[in-house]
Amino acid sequence: MQYLGVNYSIRNIPELDPGFIPFGVWANAYRQGASKPLAIAVEREKGSISVRNTFIHGTAEMQEADYRYVERYVKFLLWSIGGFRVYICGCSELAQRLQKAYAADGERAFDYDFFQKLYERELEIIDLPLDQCPASNETPRPIGGHTDGCRIGFDAGGSDRKVSAVIDGECVYSEEVVWHPKKNPDPTYQYEGILDSFRTAASKMPRVDGIGVSSAGVFIGNAPMISSIFYCVPRERWDEVKTVFDRAAAEIGDVPIVVANDGDVSALAGAMGMGCGSIMGLAMGTSEAVGYVDKDKNVLGWISELAFAPVDLSEEAMQDEWSTDFGVGCKYFSQDAVIKLAPRAGIELDESLTPAEKLKVVQALMEKDDPRAAKIYADIGKYLGYTVVLYSEFYDIRHLMLLGRVMSGKGGDLILENCRAVLKDEYPALYEKVEVMLPDEKTRRVGQSAAAASLPEIRK
Repeated sequence: MQYLGVNYSIRNIPELDPGFIPFGVWANAYRQGASKPLAIAVEREKGSISVRNTFIHGTAEMQEADYRYVERYVKFLLWSIGGFRVYICGCSELAQRLQKAYAADGERAFDYDFFQKLYERELEIIDLPLDQCPASNETPRPIGGHTDGCRIGFDAGGSDRKVSAVIDGECVYSEEVVWHPKKNPDPTYQYEGILDSFRTAASKMPRVDGIGVSSAGVFIGNAPMISSIFYCVPRERWDEVKTVFDRAAAEIGDVPIVVANDGDVSALAGAMGMGCGSIMGLAMGTSEAVGYVDKDKNVLGWISELAFAPVDLSEEAMQDEWSTDFGVGCKYFSQDAVIKLAPRAGIELDESLTPAEKLKVVQALMEKDDPRAAKIYADIGKYLGYTVVLYSEFYDIRHLMLLGRVMSGKGGDLILENCRAVLKDEYPALYEKVEVMLPDEKTRRVGQSAAAASLPEIRK
């Protein structure tokens, strides 16, 4: 197979998506014979800098392949690590093309706007000589795992909010309350819901020593900078959003509160359950949600919003409606992937159904061993096998824990089986290194809100 003059090979071609070009596989093939060094550095808050050294071809005939590789590589770095400044060191031509792309009127206008809102400063692409590349300054930090004392654990979901009261690691009370934060433009609604859950949990314990929060979104400190539960809140009221968790905690008392991305808390739950690190949690639900803890059970300080990171280079890849980009993770590892592949498998879904209802239709067919549904889940498993190649380039993964409603039932078993089959057949070293798995019973018992409760370190 060939794309932009690069020959690459995959043996386990998705039956319903034969045009799939896995970015990680293609990138490995592209780098064969590439000899011109290039460094890419991404800077984020508090002087944290991540550096990746790679190679491009730098020839006229490989000009478009060079740009495609670097543009996708930069996009992956931004959505995995985060950042407000990208240094392209060693090729002014590529740096200048990226400057035009990452602009208010460029092809990456969505990304430009997103990171500007996230860091409240303009996203910059800086052109530098190779020898002036900034030095790496990674800032991993411990996350949770504390079980002493009386703790509140809160999980802020898009359709319900869960809270647990935890005393010395034992959950003494938990509840789920339906709410509709995505539809409410007044952040007072979210604040009152959060505070109500905090107060409920507090009433079940003799005292509160700390509060931990798991929530969808990207956070700087405890401040939600981008979050789906504040989807309708106008930007001019974002100062209220940024303080919402801290203000609610202050009503409970002078106690430490830590807010973390729900993906990282899922990975933390796995680390607590299995007693080890180097865990990536990947949840396939409404979208793709990812979290990671390293071998020391630290988080990297990365955003890991891989729903918007590229996985497929095909020119025919499905477009993501929100980011407007093609071939990004949310269309391969979420309910959207099931819906995308259903008509190709011969399953017609009623367009009046919600995405969640469409997923349930396919799941019901899978439980009856419908061969059309089986093809869908088998292909998602193949997508995942080849994407493990990509994710493993950026994260040291020893355990890939698969979660979310797409992974439930027989369909999840097929995803797991086909992912493992791709790795065993074509990447035996990765197959031996990475355990692709469902959460074990102990991890399930930890639970998201209970894992969140372990986030703060209690003051002595």
